[in-house]
Amino acid sequence: MEQTDTVASAPARKGIISRIINYFSESNRSYPTKKFDFSVIGGPHYSSDSKFGVGLMGAGLYRTSEGDSLTPVSQVSIYADATTAGHFKVGVCGTHIFPGDRQRLTYDVNFSRIATRFWGIGYEECRDDNNETKYNYLNSQVRVNYRWRLGNHFYLGPLAAVDYIKANDITRPELWHGEASHTFNLGVGALMEYDSRDNLSNAFHGTFLRVEQQFNPRFLGNKYAFSSTKIHASHYSPLWKGAILAATADCVFTYGDTPWGLLSTFGGSYNMRGYFEGRYRDKSAITACVELRQHIWHRNGITLWGGAGTVFSKFSEITSRSVLPNYGIGYRWEFKQRVNVRLDLGFGRGTTGFIFSINEAF
Repeated sequence: MEQTDTVASAPARKGIISRIINYFSESNRSYPTKKFDFSVIGGPHYSSDSKFGVGLMGAGLYRTSEGDSLTPVSQVSIYADATTAGHFKVGVCGTHIFPGDRQRLTYDVNFSRIATRFWGIGYEECRDDNNETKYNYLNSQVRVNYRWRLGNHFYLGPLAAVDYIKANDITRPELWHGEASHTFNLGVGALMEYDSRDNLSNAFHGTFLRVEQQFNPRFLGNKYAFSSTKIHASHYSPLWKGAILAATADCVFTYGDTPWGLLSTFGGSYNMRGYFEGRYRDKSAITACVELRQHIWHRNGITLWGGAGTVFSKFSEITSRSVLPNYGIGYRWEFKQRVNVRLDLGFGRGTTGFIFSINEAF
């Protein structure tokens, strides 16, 4: 009888393209036994402000207590971005939820070097296209706050912020109103939160209210002594299958000798999307937005939003002309469970902006 040897063939190795496809197709799967679920995504992007660029973002999710499904998931994000217009930014941010959600720690550490533009201070100067001037902006920032849960959904605790801001290659110094081109700012304060959201990065229902009070006195080494009050409110309501109505409002008021780099502004990735970040700046700013988020198919969704905002030094300066409109449309892809990659196209008065980012704008 003839004997035949059987040799098991080795599984074929997957090519790099197949491995990338599998990586993204499985990125939103839940792994209960995985203590730290971390994934990375990157790619090209374009906007009228920053031109072509390449961004790299990573998102990590973890629980501080195994088997505790009631405590919100802690999260951390890292990001890096560089563009052909001379923009460079790198940072890490996140929220650490302690066991039982008895305490929360939120942090944001970033560094940016941006070839950008400046229009002045105050609505009238900022709206004038003839004031546009180029300069190089350097910013190192650390923000940390720690809070304790005082009751159902209520939190209270201290905060600290460090900012080093520098403007180089200024061509029209008169627009800075005689202020120093670089400042070191150290602030301390407190914040209060009410948070009934079901998820920190992509809420389907609930309410979030945050009130911050920060002081930057001279005895902490600040050249400019000032203080600020920040109020953020947002609410999330399910409408029909796959639809969420999200609304938010932000108020930032500064008092005293506020340096130009820490004046209230809007624009960029998180509010008044489509406006050049930092074009409009003054002592205070108010913005509001309503957004419809609709899941479409599998991991895909779209958003539509509309809002408005203004900057001012006194309430009496607010007029219908100084209130700027904002609206836009966005695409959402679920990178991880309840963590979206977003592509937003925002419009405003005489401006358009394209945004590639991770997590919802609010």
